[in-house]
Amino acid sequence: MAQWNPNNQPTKFCINCGGQIDSRAEICPKCGVRVGSPPPPQPSQPYGYAQPPVNFQERKSTGIAAVLSFLYVGLGQIYNGQIGKGIGMMVLGVVFIILGFFLIGIPLYIILWILGIYDAHNVAKQINAGYIRT
Repeated sequence: MAQWNPNNQPTKFCINCGGQIDSRAEICPKCGVRVGSPPPPQPSQPYGYAQPPVNFQERKSTGIAAVLSFLYVGLGQIYNGQIGKGIGMMVLGVVFIILGFFLIGIPLYIILWILGIYDAHNVAKQINAGYIRT
């Protein structure tokens, strides 16, 4: 419904006050009412990808968690997002290595090492199942 004015500018009429305005105007300068359609919403993600759900959580590899704990006690827990638990296990591992000079630390370290591998693997499974949030 655009018309041409004498200055060769396309115009339209305001739906509220009826005044003749520029056809590109979104808001009538005379009455202040929005006359144009609002701009289309821009995607919040590049290339139009949808946002992940609010409760989305990164999946953890049970194999990587177990291998990291195999390499050194506590690394698998840190990979799973349990930073305090992992650091605590690392400190305990160092204490058990020091106690290895008195022979009691060797079996304690081996027990801690096996429990760390088992725990890292199971926690990664529970994270993937949604039972644990990190």
